[in-house]
Amino acid sequence: MATPQAAARHQQRVEALCAGAIRALCGDPALHFRGRRLHRGQRALPLFAPHLAPSLEQDDFASFRGAADGMALRLAHSDAALHAALSPAEPLPRLLFEMLEQLRCEALAAPQLPGLLSNLRHRHAQWSLAFHDSGLTETATGILLYTVAQVCRARVTAEPVHEATEDLIEATRMALVPRLGHALAGLRRSRFEQAAYARHALAIADAVSGMIREAGQEAGAAPGEQAPEAGRPRRRQGFSLWPDLEGGDGGGIATVHSADSRVLAEAEDGYRVYTRAYDCELPAASLVRAALLREYRERLDRRIAGQGLNLARLARELKASLALPRREGWEGGQEAGHIDGRRLPQLIVSPSERRLFRIERQDPAAEGVVSFLIDCSGSMKQHVESVALLVDVFVRALEQAGLASEVLGFTTRAWNGGRAQRDWLRAGRPSHPGRLNEACHLVFKHADQPWRRARPGIAALLKADLFREGIDGEAVDWACARLAARGEPRKWLVVVSDGCPMDSATQLANDAHYLDQHLREVVARREAETGIAICGLGVGLDLSPYYRRNLAIDLQAPVDNVLLGRLAAILARCRPSYSA
Repeated sequence: MATPQAAARHQQRVEALCAGAIRALCGDPALHFRGRRLHRGQRALPLFAPHLAPSLEQDDFASFRGAADGMALRLAHSDAALHAALSPAEPLPRLLFEMLEQLRCEALAAPQLPGLLSNLRHRHAQWSLAFHDSGLTETATGILLYTVAQVCRARVTAEPVHEATEDLIEATRMALVPRLGHALAGLRRSRFEQAAYARHALAIADAVSGMIREAGQEAGAAPGEQAPEAGRPRRRQGFSLWPDLEGGDGGGIATVHSADSRVLAEAEDGYRVYTRAYDCELPAASLVRAALLREYRERLDRRIAGQGLNLARLARELKASLALPRREGWEGGQEAGHIDGRRLPQLIVSPSERRLFRIERQDPAAEGVVSFLIDCSGSMKQHVESVALLVDVFVRALEQAGLASEVLGFTTRAWNGGRAQRDWLRAGRPSHPGRLNEACHLVFKHADQPWRRARPGIAALLKADLFREGIDGEAVDWACARLAARGEPRKWLVVVSDGCPMDSATQLANDAHYLDQHLREVVARREAETGIAICGLGVGLDLSPYYRRNLAIDLQAPVDNVLLGRLAAILARCRPSYSA
């Protein structure tokens, strides 16, 4: 891909298609991809086997479909609780046990689904070739593990070993099969009974681990760490057999890092705020001198005029994609539909008359409100003019389409805690203080305010000294509360950010992921309770760890009609619950 943003778009398309296939095969609507990992609701599922992690840079779409089909079969045919109870604790036996369970599930694919079987074969063949091309088969451990994968799959699925590497593994297979003979023979016989199959799988995992120890290899070291023979370059640097079985991420585009907070997990009362005495909610225009605000507005207008944006087309797209049908009365004089009692006397006068029916007339009505919540932390300063342009144009288009909109922002009133932190220090630094800064929520445009009256307020986004630190979770909660209080039937919240929550005082007094976990909890709770569709708009970054519905955009390039169309499309895909 030419840019990280282009890679993000491609990845989102691939993941959307694969997630749809997995949901169809499993019948589980809660499955989706997020941060390049398969999730059920908010919980990341483990990476079941090495060959289920294709690379966007190296593999074709058929490989992704094969991996998706493999994941679906694992979810459909494996008892996760039983598997976890039987799984060995040591890394190498556990990896082999995971792989063997995945092969069992793939062997249960229905023969009536030839496309699925073809996808599975293709994915395993691509993984096999990639492993070989990487140079990993040139080490004793690498060739042993590779041979185990090939031989076991051939036994369980009754399909031949991949012919391109058949000669490569022949010697290792001849030494391996006598030591694993009974367990290998039992794999296919017991493939329909998970517990019985697990006994044979555990025997194979223990035997292979013992062979590696006998060879003097370190059981927990990745085989890829050993270099191939001189003169044989690796064609795929970094390719590894060893996945993170607990939930790591693969290669690809830049994704914001997210983790759980120990302090928040141990706190009985959940997320805390040390003091709200210094928090504020302000109209952004009140923080900028009138003359400077006019200058900002003129600067923004010049930038918009120079972009050549098609505002009318964007408004039509928004109205067409976000509108719902609304009854607008009846249309009589029809030849089909509901019988119109007022026209029945015409049958007496003219028995051949057919226009005795009426149909319900429905016109599209775009009823709803879209709220833009802008991260006004210091790192967003470099993108502020493009963000202001984007929001200004969208607000105008939404107004023309008949939808209300508001523009909000969040920052802090001080760096490194300010008065809130000083109060905490004077109190003797009590443990687990929670948020330690002065939260500042900004209103650039009210939802009831027309664009013409809101123009100066939107231009206040260009004032760089508003941008300090960001407490995202509280800001999302605040924006959702504003939306929930409104009467529109459908509500969207678009969070524009370039990274994770950041407040240095809070992180130092709690832990590095305190604000991070709170944001994820707020988004999940608000989507479940209010039905508001929350979308993350990542500026040069994938925000999927926080927002299930997200889009990465590149604001280094000029804002154009293509970008506006993509934003309109993601709003159309985010379906908020309808409240009459």
